[in-house]
Amino acid sequence: MIPALLLLGLMALVAPSMSYSCYGDIRALQAPTISCTAVRAPDCGLAMVQRTAEADVVRLRKYEVPIKRVARNLCLDPALIAAIISQESRAGLLLENGWDQGRQKYGLMQIGRQQHQPFGMWDSEEHINQCSTILVLAINEVRARHPSWTWDQQLRGGICNYRAKMGNFQVYEEDPCDRDNYYVNSVIRRAQYFKTHGF
Repeated sequence: MIPALLLLGLMALVAPSMSYSCYGDIRALQAPTISCTAVRAPDCGLAMVQRTAEADVVRLRKYEVPIKRVARNLCLDPALIAAIISQESRAGLLLENGWDQGRQKYGLMQIGRQQHQPFGMWDSEEHINQCSTILVLAINEVRARHPSWTWDQQLRGGICNYRAKMGNFQVYEEDPCDRDNYYVNSVIRRAQYFKTHGF
């Protein structure tokens, strides 16, 4: 008889894209239509998110193995990690030597240097693991603060809380997404796309 741990490992190798998230099914999340304002007009809307996800999935293939390894270790959905990489840096396209244009944020998942000391190279598994661990802590913080919220509210709040912890957003007491749902809706839409493309 095959030991349970070995069986789990074999299953992960055979079906690396199977869902092993402890934070719910990303496919079941509702992401309302992404509204466009004059400021965001060139880079928003569902069609634009779809187009950028289609372009980014090609670059994300380079990081597929480390993303899935980190996801499995942290019990996260790999599509969610891929979506944040796409949202934050377009899978590295927007970066120069790992830095954003203002040299304030670093790496695929854009860690703010004022908030955290980055680990590893900008596109390394170590970096993906550090930022994904911050995401897990952000989700768990929202869960602890709002135990009565549904799992999808907690996950949405956790995604916004991640953005705040990375130095990209001001967090609000009741709902981290209270004043701006664009980020979380864009991440969810990307994650759902990547989920159907092997992540």
